[in-house]
Amino acid sequence: MDFILKVPRFVEIDSEMYIETIKTSPGGSALNFAVNLARNGTKTGLIARLGNDDYGKMILSKVGGENIDISRFVTLNDQTGMAFISVDKGGKRSIYSFMGANAKLSLLKKDIDYIKSSPFTHLTGVYWEVAWDVARYAKKLSFSPGPLLSSFGVDKLKRVLKKTELLFLNDKEVNILTGEQIQEGSQLLLEEGVTNVIVTLGKEGAILYSQDKTLPAGTKKIKALDSTGAGDAFAAGFVFKWLKGEKEEKCLEFANQSAFRCLNLLGAIN
Repeated sequence: MDFILKVPRFVEIDSEMYIETIKTSPGGSALNFAVNLARNGTKTGLIARLGNDDYGKMILSKVGGENIDISRFVTLNDQTGMAFISVDKGGKRSIYSFMGANAKLSLLKKDIDYIKSSPFTHLTGVYWEVAWDVARYAKKLSFSPGPLLSSFGVDKLKRVLKKTELLFLNDKEVNILTGEQIQEGSQLLLEEGVTNVIVTLGKEGAILYSQDKTLPAGTKKIKALDSTGAGDAFAAGFVFKWLKGEKEEKCLEFANQSAFRCLNLLGAIN
């Protein structure tokens, strides 16, 4: 569950800042991705753990109207995961995450069977132990580790990376994951077995690295209202076109368009 706080600027230590707007919305990287993919018309399902609370019920109600299979949503006697997101006037974010029930996510037999039955699996928002298991059973895999999972480094994520067809990172996450800058880090990830490394560059668009090509893709310059969920929208847009067999250039173009639409909204899902 996302709690989005629109603020004039971020607070410093031992200071205080008033909040201009508060928005509450179902969120999280996996949910954001699934909703965007489903809205593009792709048959989509999600594995998640919810708390037995009002926020869990709100998420079930919202996702139930998005044409997403929620048969692997399991409600636990715990709190639903939450993210507290401060967004400044330039659209930049500061995020505090509470995993809640999702911290207890481990793959049950029904989850494993669900992954095995899917032609394509997108992995995000989990602990590395779960990521290992998902990579083991997935037929084809895309992976958005985000900053937290990236912080475990390449060695810890080797089992996942070598199965990854599409790896989505932003420029900072490349450095967090590999300790290198964009080009050198992307090359290292290709050497680890990743088929395609796609790096988002904010206002500069994105760039794709594979063994035989490097493809930059620019985007429109806008003043972002909120960048929350833009990376998830980008990944969903790219995967949507990828699953249709489109060329990398078309995938990047549609991914940038998807992220662009998200930047004009407060919150990842509206």
